Amino acid sequence: MTRVNIALTLMVGIVLSVMIWKHPPSAWTAMPAFAMCSMIAGFVLWTTARVQLGKSFTVSAQAKQLVTGGLYSRIWNPIYVFGSCVIVGLILVLGRPIFLLMFLVVIPLQIWRARKESSVLEAAFGEEYRKYRAVTWF
Repeated sequence: MTRVNIALTLMVGIVLSVMIWKHPPSAWTAMPAFAMCSMIAGFVLWTTARVQLGKSFTVSAQAKQLVTGGLYSRIWNPIYVFGSCVIVGLILVLGRPIFLLMFLVVIPLQIWRARKESSVLEAAFGEEYRKYRAVTWF
């Protein structure tokens, strides 16, 4: 596990601990319960996607290897999808649904990044990548 993954795991663990301490599950209504489920499931699946990506993970768009197994067999950008679940869950857990409007700014940025990555992968892997994209979602 990389330092970034360890740091993120600790950070999410701390946030979850504080949230549960401040708002025990016995006092939750439907919204905090949904938010915590979204955060936890999103983080577990984000971490799984990150591990499955392995050495192909980069900050900038690069074509090291075409990863098509695990979560990547169904979703071509699971890190973006499940990272968004974590962000939405955190916003709702914090009780600031107005911040969802700011999150709407992130969505076009994620789509732009996904398209950039897609063009790099298509240039490197050609027909193999196009076939992969045809059977997966975002």
